[in-house]
Amino acid sequence: MSATRCSVIALARRQGIEVVERHLTDDDLSRATEVFITGTAAEVTPVGQIGDLHFQPGRICRALMQDFNAEVRSP
Repeated sequence: MSATRCSVIALARRQGIEVVERHLTDDDLSRATEVFITGTAAEVTPVGQIGDLHFQPGRICRALMQDFNAEVRSP
């Protein structure tokens, strides 16, 4: 597991966000209100589209992006 992913999971849990890791189905994605990816270069990046499904950055993604940026860029 990457350091970025570990950091984002820890940030989510500190915010009281339940973290569940599993493979997603097409049905899961069709019900999703927001989708994001994490990675060393991507950090926390919202996903706008998967196939015909469209997503907007939501409250969780924005909060994790803000907290992650504050954590990695703090002096």
